[in-house]
Amino acid sequence: MSAMRIAMVSEHANPLAALGEVDAGGQNLHVAQLSAALARQGHLVTVFTRRDAPDQPERLLAPGGYEVVHVPAGPPRHVPKDELPPHMGRFTRYLAGRLRADRPDVVHSHFWMSGQAAVRAGRDLGIPVLHTYHALGVVKRRHQGSADTSPRQRLAVERMIGQAATAIVATCSDEVFELARLGVPKRRIAIVPCGVDVRQFRPDGPRRVDGLLERQPHRVVGIGRLVPRKGFAELIEALATVEATELVIAGGPAPHRLAHDAEAGRLRALAERLGVAERVTLAGQVDRSRMPVLLRSADLVACVPWYEPFGIVPLEAMACGVPVVASAVGGLTDTVVDGRTGVHVPPRDPRALAEALRCLLADPGRRGALAVAGRDRAVSRYSWDRVAQDVLRVYERCAEPADREPAELEPPDLEPAGSLPATGSA
Repeated sequence: MSAMRIAMVSEHANPLAALGEVDAGGQNLHVAQLSAALARQGHLVTVFTRRDAPDQPERLLAPGGYEVVHVPAGPPRHVPKDELPPHMGRFTRYLAGRLRADRPDVVHSHFWMSGQAAVRAGRDLGIPVLHTYHALGVVKRRHQGSADTSPRQRLAVERMIGQAATAIVATCSDEVFELARLGVPKRRIAIVPCGVDVRQFRPDGPRRVDGLLERQPHRVVGIGRLVPRKGFAELIEALATVEATELVIAGGPAPHRLAHDAEAGRLRALAERLGVAERVTLAGQVDRSRMPVLLRSADLVACVPWYEPFGIVPLEAMACGVPVVASAVGGLTDTVVDGRTGVHVPPRDPRALAEALRCLLADPGRRGALAVAGRDRAVSRYSWDRVAQDVLRVYERCAEPADREPAELEPPDLEPAGSLPATGSA
């Protein structure tokens, strides 16, 4: 097929946003990197995202070679994603007008509100709509209970999207089982994982982070938004029984604003109470250009969320040749191969986490073997160019002419991660 016209819809996750703030994380990166990889392969990609700052132009060309359209829907400032539903009607009307005026071959929506807008906007135009959930409301509610702030209509809308979309692009095998419970036929699900920039994230390069002193013989690094479900509290609890080791947590607001962040304050208080405050550094938001150096500075990278739809940080660590200790949840059971590229631990279990950290830190030979295998897996399976090729095949099957019976999607690959498939869906 010749160059495709692709509309990406990502209502709250602007691909140009700085990562680490609340509501700015893996989805932003996924949309940015997938769009850039598709553009490199000659396709015309337009990302529709909500205008959230007054100085944003309506349209601009991103450095990655794709167009970004800032949709005027709601106030031109940050609005927490859970408060966006009242503005999605205007977002949908704008999107429908643009799709009608400049018809794409496919629409690929990301997150439930984008999926609702894409299905409604594309319904009358006959444009194939593919959807990636990134996180499912039913899973979030299961783990967060009454702390879940998702709008009440989220679960019903996610079920509707699963029935109405042309195809669902899941990011891991665990998600397929959740989607089946929502009534999504497996024949309409394709598994295409998130990716990693293996040119930016690589083992060779600087290992000393400017302004970050090495105060202990070993360093463990954790990266992510400062929200309880990322498991940083459990990581600090584990550190209390891991000697001669410092913990660096990167993410959240800029360093000068950390003092006003409630979760940062909670983590600091916990470290003080456990007597490890001198071994814990909250680094705040770290520029993407510095992230490979931070990862390479670590003996281990810990990614221990309560739940995780996919998880890009473990991939970046593996690409840098750093072993990973990961919760055995969601997409982490696909990307991190237990005993081969890292070690799995139960979620929310500081004792098991501490034991895994102690064993690996005491065994440099094992860490070296895990590091080599992790880099090999990242390059062979998770480069963004490879991911773009996989998702493009799904686009092409969904965009077949209406007068032909569309090809069914290939069955999801539900092989255990330990099989280390060289090709196919992970």
